[in-house]
Amino acid sequence: MGDSPENPDFAGDVLRLVEQAKEMQDSAASLISRTTLEEDALRQRLASLDSHINSLRNSKHADDKLEEELIKVRYILSEGDAAAFLPSKSHGKFLRMFLGPINVRANRKDLKLKVKEEYNNIKDRTAYLFLFFPSLLLVLRSWIWNGCLPALPVQLYQAWLLYLYTALALRENILRVNGSDIRPWWIKHHYYAMAMALISLTWEIEKGPDCSQKQRGVQLYLIWAIFQGVAMILQNRYQRQRLYTRITLGKASRMDVVWGETAGVDGQLLLLFPVLFILQGFEACVGVLLLKTAVTRFVFEWQVITCGILLIIMAVGNFSNTVQTLITKSRVKAKMKKDCR
Repeated sequence: MGDSPENPDFAGDVLRLVEQAKEMQDSAASLISRTTLEEDALRQRLASLDSHINSLRNSKHADDKLEEELIKVRYILSEGDAAAFLPSKSHGKFLRMFLGPINVRANRKDLKLKVKEEYNNIKDRTAYLFLFFPSLLLVLRSWIWNGCLPALPVQLYQAWLLYLYTALALRENILRVNGSDIRPWWIKHHYYAMAMALISLTWEIEKGPDCSQKQRGVQLYLIWAIFQGVAMILQNRYQRQRLYTRITLGKASRMDVVWGETAGVDGQLLLLFPVLFILQGFEACVGVLLLKTAVTRFVFEWQVITCGILLIIMAVGNFSNTVQTLITKSRVKAKMKKDCR
């Protein structure tokens, strides 16, 4: 006969398993407690070291050589296993709103790099979609829809934009928590773009005898979106290689990402920066046109006015950041020439 609960051997095995389970539970709790104490001690030491490095960098006595050595020290900490225990940036309201009070700081380097890889992948994919979707809408508008865009395709496109900018903003906030140097403006830029996409979903596009005139702003916005796709492809093509070079030289962290206006060598600057300035000017013109439409044609829809204001804000912010990057690059180049002498 098989063993049953009344069998002494069977009952003894069950009791031994219960004791082993309790022992494993106690061992695991003890390990977690001990590990937590060691991590807390390590975090305090690294916080003190990081604070000391920052104070030396901000010191009036810090010359160029000392600055370079401190950058190297900071780079060693940020690129090694100790990076997981350095003081992290605040998660911010945006992450808490979508994810709740969850810690998105990765303790393993491979997990951090995976987050960055996924961010780069979505940027690469969407660069071509930025060309495809608005181009398709404009072609269909001319060949099939007789110059008037129906509401549903445009709203589907805006829904895709809302998803895209939300996904980018979430990933950028997570990258920032994990040590990326991404500028706060680009995260704010995606907040504005999310708001504009959401507002556009409520914007009625009605057909009528003057349909082409009413949709002039939408048409220009789609043309601008095509230019934006071209700029994104250029950025991804040129800047990724430059970032890898900077990482190899120890001038950038592996968690850093390319910005919207970062470029590499002078030849790339000559091509990319004019494209960016034209794109920003075009974006501002579309915003002004929407406001002008609301005033001169008495189209007092709050969606038209709000989208126009948001486009102008984003254009001004992009222009300001691009100019700031040019100034920074010119200073770095001047410093390099001075060091060579």
